[in-house]
Amino acid sequence: MIIPQPPSANPSIVEATTEKPVVAILTIDDNIQLFRGNRSNFIDLINTGQQMGIVTYVLTVKNLKLHAARVLGFTFRNEDETWVQSWFPRPSIVYNRIPQREDERLPRVKKKLAALSKQTDIRLFNRRFFNKWSLFQWLNDNKLTKPYIPETKRLTDAISLSNLLKKHQLLYLKPVRGKAGVGIMTVTVQPEKKLPYRLQIQEEKGSRTYRSGTMKRLWDRVVRQSDVLGEPYIAQQGIALATANNRPFDLRALIQKNGIGQWELSGIGARVAGDSSITTHVPRGGYIDDPEKLLLSIFGKEKTGKVLGKVRSTTLTLAKQIERSAHSRLCEMSMDLGVDTTGHVWFFEANSKPMKFDELHIRNKSLERIFQYSLYLHRKKQELREA
Repeated sequence: MIIPQPPSANPSIVEATTEKPVVAILTIDDNIQLFRGNRSNFIDLINTGQQMGIVTYVLTVKNLKLHAARVLGFTFRNEDETWVQSWFPRPSIVYNRIPQREDERLPRVKKKLAALSKQTDIRLFNRRFFNKWSLFQWLNDNKLTKPYIPETKRLTDAISLSNLLKKHQLLYLKPVRGKAGVGIMTVTVQPEKKLPYRLQIQEEKGSRTYRSGTMKRLWDRVVRQSDVLGEPYIAQQGIALATANNRPFDLRALIQKNGIGQWELSGIGARVAGDSSITTHVPRGGYIDDPEKLLLSIFGKEKTGKVLGKVRSTTLTLAKQIERSAHSRLCEMSMDLGVDTTGHVWFFEANSKPMKFDELHIRNKSLERIFQYSLYLHRKKQELREA
């Protein structure tokens, strides 16, 4: 439930102090429910901010007035579990949690985010969603990060697909703006079969499989699927991942800026692929497990320690390169990483707006880090003013 208070009602303004930042969680307005986004995540953020003495509220793009001393936002009243609209001080930190790429691409939203990024007295976290193709270009261009990147090409025509299939037995086809595994396909070639091309398409639950006798028929099916999403695709070398009980798994890492402004790993989880699923996403039938336990069952104690150490150092190297290439301030990202049968670490994806981690220790740290980094930025700004 939301209790709106119109400006004419003259609601009291929540007071801010100069010692602490003011954090606005940015989302998009909605005609029915006033604002969009993961409300339970917003509640956790507001409660964590309040516990640390930091004014924190939800703010819509529509209500973000860049030159106003106060803005109309939303807070959550825990006593009666009610969202309340009220006036708040102008934010010094804006944490972008606009939930959908489609929302972020709206002209009015793009215009506001562009203007916001130019404000010298407001720090914007994570200006936009990542584009998969851009990510792989950024990481391929750096000699430190290139070894962790599977071969990745734009999927433009049947020839490009055919050339990749001559080099790799398994390919993943991914929409460049995909989320949570939607629209992912795999292609394998089985020359001994009458219909050698096998295409598997991820659905909400499980997957569909098609077989084709020619590259043309395979390409036609791929185009049909990409047209459904209306998104361009990339084709990526498939990696023979380490498996648990004959099911592949990948690692989900959360990397955030800490209280001294440096990238730090907040935690690693493992996601095991569900039966007949081509991704490890939990909504697609995957399940959560302990990464160390899984790796121990495959590599033993000594090598598992080395693999986990490599995962930790790799995530930080990747995060630094992504931020440099993005040319904008990032405060966090999640990464999907794979470990192959030899123990080599591979990068598959990064998300600039991580979903909530189910592992409680990672979740709690993730909330604290948002505000620790906010305090760091505020402190640095104060020092510059006093210098």
